[in-house]
Amino acid sequence: MDMGNVMKWITASALCLSLAAGLSGIASAQEAQTLISGNVTHGGFGGPEIKFGTVAGSPGVWVGGRGGWIINATPNHAISIGGGGYGLVSDHLAGIQPAGSENLYALSGYGGFILEYTNRSYRLAHITVSSLIGAGAVLLRDKEYETVNEDENDPFFVFEPSLSIELNVTHFFRIAAGAGYRFTNGISDFGYSDSDFSAFTGTLTFKFGKF
Repeated sequence: MDMGNVMKWITASALCLSLAAGLSGIASAQEAQTLISGNVTHGGFGGPEIKFGTVAGSPGVWVGGRGGWIINATPNHAISIGGGGYGLVSDHLAGIQPAGSENLYALSGYGGFILEYTNRSYRLAHITVSSLIGAGAVLLRDKEYETVNEDENDPFFVFEPSLSIELNVTHFFRIAAGAGYRFTNGISDFGYSDSDFSAFTGTLTFKFGKF
């Protein structure tokens, strides 16, 4: 190989390496942009939750669970992002029944994204404000034959804000009791409407985690 070509190749390679190193230095000097910056702290929790309300005017009980990721908590303020899901465990005769029978019962569940704000969690008792936004469905259960036709369901949108008083039991365990309102939209089958599932709710929550 001609020595002149070799020198040209070496020179070009050196220039490319220098340019790459320079660009890398510039990129490393610029910190990546993020939604949450600074010294980010993390926590989290999970646990069972019981909800009390009404279904078509009769008392109803929903059982489920929720969890959340706590971001940058301070003694005065904390925000958590998470989700939850709940199922109706109380018996409710469906709004429509076959002639001469009362075997059909309502079966329902819902869940979604939960955003929660906690105020002054260092206090023994403190306040939390949360909102759930998600979806659910109403189905029918034949109590006599213990069957559920999952192909026939009535989906709905749900929005549920609530206010709770939370108690610090230990450093890793909290209990919260609260009240809210469940708004539903889209229910129109099986003899039900939105007004049958939209109702004031009471909640009892058990949280285990790092707060």
